[in-house]
Amino acid sequence: MDRRYMDARETAAFLNMSLSWVYRDSARCGLRGYKFGSGRNAKIQFEVNEVKRWADQRRMP
Repeated sequence: MDRRYMDARETAAFLNMSLSWVYRDSARCGLRGYKFGSGRNAKIQFEVNEVKRWADQRRMP
């Protein structure tokens, strides 16, 4: 299975949220990212299918 990832900026745009929300609050709300690298150069990425699934779960009735 081919996994595609979005960086934090792309994730924020996809969800129409601020970049600071993605870094600060997304994990608390259940949207967990992946950390690639270490130290100050580490990049936070989000799997596209997980972001879509997370957004679908928040649909209001």
